[in-house]
Amino acid sequence: MTLEAIKYHAGSLQILDQLLLPHKSHFVDIRCVEDGWKAIKTMQVRGAPAIAIVGCLSFAVELKKKKFETIQELTEFSNKSLNYLVTARPTAVNMSKSAKMLSAMLSSSKCDDVEELKQGIIDHIEDMLDKDIQDNKDLSNYAAEHIQSTCNKSNDGYTILTHCNTGFLATAGYGTALGVVRSLHKEGLLDHVYCTETRPYNQGARLTAYELVHDELPSTLIADSMVAVLMKTRKISAVVVGADRVAVNGDVANKIGTYQIAVLAKHHNVPFYVAAPVTCHDDIIQDGNDITIEERPADELTMVSGVRVAAKGINCWNPAFDVTPAKLITGGIATELGVFAADEVKQLKNQVKNGSKS
Repeated sequence: MTLEAIKYHAGSLQILDQLLLPHKSHFVDIRCVEDGWKAIKTMQVRGAPAIAIVGCLSFAVELKKKKFETIQELTEFSNKSLNYLVTARPTAVNMSKSAKMLSAMLSSSKCDDVEELKQGIIDHIEDMLDKDIQDNKDLSNYAAEHIQSTCNKSNDGYTILTHCNTGFLATAGYGTALGVVRSLHKEGLLDHVYCTETRPYNQGARLTAYELVHDELPSTLIADSMVAVLMKTRKISAVVVGADRVAVNGDVANKIGTYQIAVLAKHHNVPFYVAAPVTCHDDIIQDGNDITIEERPADELTMVSGVRVAAKGINCWNPAFDVTPAKLITGGIATELGVFAADEVKQLKNQVKNGSKS
């Protein structure tokens, strides 16, 4: 049975509450923009593609219920709602790009029928679900092909290390970095996958491990601090991670801990790949130094499942993301348009404009 984290039917949205996984599967109703913002902020839903999809669908659900007298009234409500959703988690670029795109659709539309324009916006948002799944499959297949052509494998196939959660739970479906693992497995080329626990929020231990067990993939969970010795003692074919934002120069913001894994991969000559659909690429921010890094509450670091594990009174610093320099992304950046060297991602802008694939 395929995992489903987002359930949507016209005017109705439910999301799988990822705070309760892996112990309990419970779906939460999202009835309005405020519900969507809270679900994103509290990390009931997370993962850059899923943040944008749930945010936009929460807007669509509320939009469908509302009546507007004028196009100006519709536009003002839409811009206010979309800009608010962007504030929930600022590091991931997907929600921001979607908000700008939808606002541009409204401002450039020649339609003078308010209901027709409203429905056009809703239709466009609904199409995001199917498009994200197809983009993830294309991306994953391109990356799997690239790994086969460049990476070492054992007789039993490729061994992949991944970090954080990048599967069904982080996207509309299939996944990005975890989608690459699925594509290798589908071709009978996956020997094993290692997933890190991803402290302090444990997305790897709670969510990625949940998906790997669900799909019956050959897999092992390791602590974040075990990556160096894993690379030294086991034959790792490649590291594949996701991304929340890719700068113009190829620097990548991803879950905290990604940078140190990239450094270790470089030292051990393990190819390092980033799986990031075009929606994760920022064509304005030039390099990683200008990416806003979200900082999370201290209790995510000091508590585990409501139980304090750190001494009371200790100061905490809890950045949710770090930036991996382009020069450490030695395998490439996989997108639905193909796999690019990190310093070639500028080419994506023209390919997106032309709608071409490599």
